Amino acid sequence: MLRRLHPDQPESFAFTPENAEWAQAQIAKYPEGRQASAIIPLLWRAQEQEGWLSRPAIEHVADMLGLARIRGLEVATFYFMFQLAPVGRVHVQVCGTTSCMICGAEDLIGVCREVIGPEAHAVYHDGLFSWEEVECLGACANAPMAQIGKDYYEDLDAASFREILDAFARGEVPAPGSRKGRFASEPVGGTTSLAIPEGEAPEAANASVSLAAEKRDTVSRISGDPKADAGRIGDRAASAAE
Repeated sequence: MLRRLHPDQPESFAFTPENAEWAQAQIAKYPEGRQASAIIPLLWRAQEQEGWLSRPAIEHVADMLGLARIRGLEVATFYFMFQLAPVGRVHVQVCGTTSCMICGAEDLIGVCREVIGPEAHAVYHDGLFSWEEVECLGACANAPMAQIGKDYYEDLDAASFREILDAFARGEVPAPGSRKGRFASEPVGGTTSLAIPEGEAPEAANASVSLAAEKRDTVSRISGDPKADAGRIGDRAASAAE
């Protein structure tokens, strides 16, 4: 899929003081001469700060690492995790690779067009939603699936996917994970190996699902302030409940 920088770019980019300190700590993890290895976490942090990855942000990160700017552009345009245009507060990425497509990804894309808006890479509903089709997200055993914010929603069909989007539209935080009750990627009929010993109850949800439930947030951006970062969507849900 062709990925291009957005035509409308800000004039400049700078990390917040907190994020700049965090970035330097990441760079320090790598041996002298290998600082370029920090490019993905730094690009990700820049995107978390701004909501998307602009050309000035990409070039700023490349400059921090002593890289030719084209190297930063190569990385940013290769990975679907990097958003090269503004996105909604709830950005939906539907996997359209083989396993998901065979299992019904086209139905999920149809739901996106109906519930969110007709075109990918556009922002709808006063900035709340955007969507796109992406290449393999690595959850093939639980196809079809979509990534929303930081979390995976798996074993979807049109009805369950619509329920998830409707919940986000109401300001709620639907729990990520399988919609067939799977803990992870075990067979739908139950585990055939590494089974839980009789009498030992499994955890109610895996770590990713539990974290989203604890923070009441699956799509929050990082501001650099840990207190401010915990529960943006959840705060809206609480306000709606009141």
